[in-house]
Amino acid sequence: MAPPRVLVADDDRDFLDSVVRVTEYAGLEVVRATSGDELLEGLADHGPFELVITDVAMPWMTGLHVMLSARHAGWTTPVIVMSGLCDEQTVRGVIALGDEVSFLRKPFRPRDLYAALARSLRTGVEPRAARRATWPVGEP
Repeated sequence: MAPPRVLVADDDRDFLDSVVRVTEYAGLEVVRATSGDELLEGLADHGPFELVITDVAMPWMTGLHVMLSARHAGWTTPVIVMSGLCDEQTVRGVIALGDEVSFLRKPFRPRDLYAALARSLRTGVEPRAARRATWPVGEP
């Protein structure tokens, strides 16, 4: 059985590498995107995905704009939104994505990502394994 496929998008390459490392450590197959246009392209050309993990603020188009567009097109894929922003506009955008969404405020710990993965995928992702995983740029 193939592992669940996850699309991860963040324009901060160090943070993207960290999220990808933890996600792969959970046994998931990862496709990367470093901008809103790559996120959109990934959804269109490299799917289907069981989960999308996206930053909000990215070049060209925000992760929220891409995922809201995908929702309007009928995509129901669960989404984990990551952001250092927690302003009213960001909160409204996350809420607009519907029920299948989790929010992680940056910085967060690997175990927080594991817990969000487990909730979003409803699988046996083991949050305790996050204690063994580390961010390559240091624990936030």
